[in-house]
Amino acid sequence: MSNKLKTFTNGIIKENPVLVLVLGTCPAIATSTTVLNALGMGLAATFVLLGSNIVISLLRKIIPNKVRIPCFIVVIAGFVSVVQLLLQAYAKDLYNSLGIFLPLIVVNCIILGRAEMFASKNSVLDSALDGLGMGIGFTLALFCMATIREILGSGTWCGLTVTANLFDPIAIMKLTPGGFLVFGLLIALMNKFAKHKPKKELDCAACGACPGCAGGCPSGEKKEGGCEA
Repeated sequence: MSNKLKTFTNGIIKENPVLVLVLGTCPAIATSTTVLNALGMGLAATFVLLGSNIVISLLRKIIPNKVRIPCFIVVIAGFVSVVQLLLQAYAKDLYNSLGIFLPLIVVNCIILGRAEMFASKNSVLDSALDGLGMGIGFTLALFCMATIREILGSGTWCGLTVTANLFDPIAIMKLTPGGFLVFGLLIALMNKFAKHKPKKELDCAACGACPGCAGGCPSGEKKEGGCEA
C-alpha cells in the first residue's frame, strides 16, 4: 500500500510536473491568467492523463515497440477529443477561453512523457495512480499561479472582486512576463522548502571496508562516501 501511495503522491510534490520537472510550461503560463481557466485546463489534462495511462498500460504488451510513440499519440488524441466535445457541449465559455491550448494537450510533454516512462512499463492500477497524481500536481501548480496572477493583475479571484480600493491592478501580471515572473518565484519557493538529504560523511570506522582498500585507509581520516580504493 505504501508503494501505491508513493506512486500517487509523487507527482503532487516530489516530481511536480510544472514546478519540479518544468514540463508543460507553455499551457501553464498561457492558461493561468484566471483561476477558472487554470482549473479547467488542469482538470482536462488530468482526465486525459488518467484515461491515456490506463489504456496504454492495458495495451503495453500488444503495441509494437517500433510504433509505440504514434500509438500513444493516437490514444491521447482520442481522450483529448472527448474532452473537447464535452466542454463544447456543457462549458462553452471555458471551451472558448482555453482556445488552442485545449487541442494542444495532445502534444503536452507531461502526458506523452508519463505514457512513455511509466504507463508502458507498469500495471493498470499503478498507471492510473501515476496519471491521477501527475494531473493533480499539474492542476495545483496552475491554481497557485492563477491565484497570484488574477489577484494582482485583475483584483479578482474566480471572477469575484477581492482587492477593491486596496491597490490598483498590476497589468503586467496578466501578460506573459508576469506569468514567467510568478512561475520562477514558485519554482524558487519549491526548491527552498523541498527536503534534500545531505550527503553522509563517513569515517573509516563507519565505512567498514578498510580491509579491501588498496594500501589501507589511514585511521581517523574522513572521506566523503567512505574510504577510497
